[in-house]
Amino acid sequence: MHHHRSAQYDTVIIGGGPAGLTAAQTLTRYRHRTLVVESPAPPRNATSRGVHGLIGMEGATPDELRSRAWEELDRYGLARRLPATVSELIPLGDDGFTVRADDGTTTWARNAVLATGVIDRHPDGVEGFAACWGRTVIHCPFCIGEENADRTWALVSDEPRYLRMAATAFRAWTGDTVAVAPTALPGAEEVRRALREQGSDLVQGEITRLHHSDGDLHAVELADGTLLERQTLLWPRPQRQVPLVERLAAEHGLALSGGCVTVDDGHRTSIPGLYAAGDLTGRTWEQGVVPAVTAGSAAADAIHFARLA
Repeated sequence: MHHHRSAQYDTVIIGGGPAGLTAAQTLTRYRHRTLVVESPAPPRNATSRGVHGLIGMEGATPDELRSRAWEELDRYGLARRLPATVSELIPLGDDGFTVRADDGTTTWARNAVLATGVIDRHPDGVEGFAACWGRTVIHCPFCIGEENADRTWALVSDEPRYLRMAATAFRAWTGDTVAVAPTALPGAEEVRRALREQGSDLVQGEITRLHHSDGDLHAVELADGTLLERQTLLWPRPQRQVPLVERLAAEHGLALSGGCVTVDDGHRTSIPGLYAAGDLTGRTWEQGVVPAVTAGSAAADAIHFARLA
């Protein structure tokens, strides 16, 4: 079967972050031949100064994690790495997948794992945002609160319930957090009163510029010229799926829920033979290296056990 195809794999893994590499490692130990297609562009976590919560790898940079993973994979010689972006993934019913990459490679695989992560949407017209993102502008206090401890914080949001948490929720890391919200925030007076009672405050306005030195924030500038001295912004950002996942949803009926790829306990998607693992299946607070590793391992198990059935 498939003897006419130029290259064949048991599984193609699209994305070479923690979820994809863990799936590759687990499948390799089950003696599956895998192809890991990883974009040569810097990964979403490229600005991260270190991975946290993964035992034995504390503080390793994303690059160190990847190169160590490939050293381990290369000992087995069953996983191949392709530095490219998958432009097309075509489900062939019960007959696996055709995989086309932007470097001209076409291959076939019995199963596919989407481990692409997601894309963070940066705010328009905020000067200095990109330089501070992932360092002193953070999306998740549980991920890098520790690296921003004992600094002055601001929580940026347009959700009154979340803004009211500014005074108390981040006390593990800082005793000084204020909330920053748009001018048109509904119920602003109530939020401001609640925060002031707890020794915090609400500042309203549109952020136009972040004053920083090499990504180290020192002040936030609002549209009206107000300068708010702050060292760390907690500013969760909306996310979107990578173009490949958007196309699979539009053209092949890949099920999404609330913008996340829908999966079952075995990380199977709505398309037979297609699995998804990592940040693309979960909301912001469910993302991170530990859940990604767990998901990559679970997807690999499900792929192997499906073969035994």
